Amino acid sequence: MTADYALLVDRVRSHQPLVHNITNYVVMNFTANALLAMGASPIMAHALEEMEDMVSLASALVVNIGTLSRPWIEAMKLAIATARRQQIPIVLDPVGAGATPLRTRTARELLELGTPMLVRGNASEICALANETVKTKGVDSTLASDQAIEAAQLLADQHNATVVISGKVDHIITEQSHVEVHNGSALMAQITGTGCAASALLGALAAVADPGDAAVATMLAMGIAGELADTQAQGPGTFVPHFLDALAALDGEQLSAQARIKINLA
Repeated sequence: MTADYALLVDRVRSHQPLVHNITNYVVMNFTANALLAMGASPIMAHALEEMEDMVSLASALVVNIGTLSRPWIEAMKLAIATARRQQIPIVLDPVGAGATPLRTRTARELLELGTPMLVRGNASEICALANETVKTKGVDSTLASDQAIEAAQLLADQHNATVVISGKVDHIITEQSHVEVHNGSALMAQITGTGCAASALLGALAAVADPGDAAVATMLAMGIAGELADTQAQGPGTFVPHFLDALAALDGEQLSAQARIKINLA
């Protein structure tokens, strides 16, 4: 691991970037608290009428399609256009892509509007985004993360994107690199919102760092905080508060000491 990844967590805490989230009803509270624990400032704004103003204040934009509606889709498109003008990082979380035509089509349209951007999803979502035929189980993946590596590489190459595949092993793929993060806890798959929280934190890290480095640091922070929470939690119900506590206490030194990554050379 390079020292740069370890420094990024501390950099977020010192810069306190404002991260604008257009995200879903299910995870708003959890993702806002995860951003606060990391030292960033969250805002969740969805109204089309204030979208340009809100995005103009932000250091990063996170677009999560978990609970879609037509007004939200229009707000997402305007937000991405504004973020491109402002030249701030854009994170797309294509929740449930592959489950319905509306969801898949919307995710692909947003990707085209925001190129280049950072994309984080599970294996089924990444494959659907890359036009591969897959079946999803609601918003859950039916594939292991390593089954989406070729699809992620295609997205990275076609859209100049940084692509994160979440799973038991997280894969971070750019046009030039492929990094595996092996940190994490099985309990993270038993609560809703961990993937969405990762996308939100990706926005915070991307506000202070290169997209590829930000993606690796994000998944390390998520995974290590998950491992620390696992040592104290009695189950999924007690995991969440321990996870937020671990995330709030995490620093660069701890990140460096506990990181388990593999860098695959091109």
